[in-house]
Amino acid sequence: MRANRKLWAAATVCVAVVAGVTGCSTGDDKPADPFAGLTADAIADKAVETTKAATAFRMKSAGTTDGEEMTIDFSVDAKGSCKGTMQAAKGGKAEVVGTGGVSYMKGDDAFWRSTGGEDGASAEESGAMSALLKGRWLKMPAGSGEDDPAAFCDLKTIVKDMDEETPRKGMTRGADADVDGKPAVVLTKKGEKGETTTMYVAKDSAKPYVLRVVETGGKEPGTVTLSDYDKPVTATPPPADQVVDMEQLMKGAS
Repeated sequence: MRANRKLWAAATVCVAVVAGVTGCSTGDDKPADPFAGLTADAIADKAVETTKAATAFRMKSAGTTDGEEMTIDFSVDAKGSCKGTMQAAKGGKAEVVGTGGVSYMKGDDAFWRSTGGEDGASAEESGAMSALLKGRWLKMPAGSGEDDPAAFCDLKTIVKDMDEETPRKGMTRGADADVDGKPAVVLTKKGEKGETTTMYVAKDSAKPYVLRVVETGGKEPGTVTLSDYDKPVTATPPPADQVVDMEQLMKGAS
């Protein structure tokens, strides 16, 4: 089993593009430009620091990674609590819950069969894993590096990955837009491989967070919507009798 770090990076590459301060009303009651005097690149740099300070957020994404379409709906906070779902377009869905630094995953048959074969396991081995975990939660170990499943519930790790993947040079600002009823500044970055990333940043001095990111062209197009910033996540660990410990499972297999 492994967490798909690339998927998270693709889904969150632009979370770090948050920036600016909103202005006060002018004489004609038209809001002043909250980003006046800042270049698009400067907005991106300012955004990184703003995002690093977030204590929680919800991420909903749909896109392609390694040729596979995947959707994610996931909330995480700085206290190590998280909950959400991930699903492949060809079938296979899993729930993730984390609290107190421990993460659990519960997948359906299609999910365990597909992920069970990622590291070269045979169809029989994948089927055995699916049977073992049917209706149960897999307790995931921490400390396995970049692909650590428990990192799903580590806000610092997620933001660090976003920080490293975020474009900050050669950005341009376009016409403002509206995202789910909220005014947004639009930043665009054209990549070297035909991809274009469009970032929608809330025009809010107190909460200048990214609202949505759309990537077109390239090999991994997709959309991510971010919300519920700084809202704590309430997560409850599954009952002990419904949990299979991955570390113990691996020891038994060896």
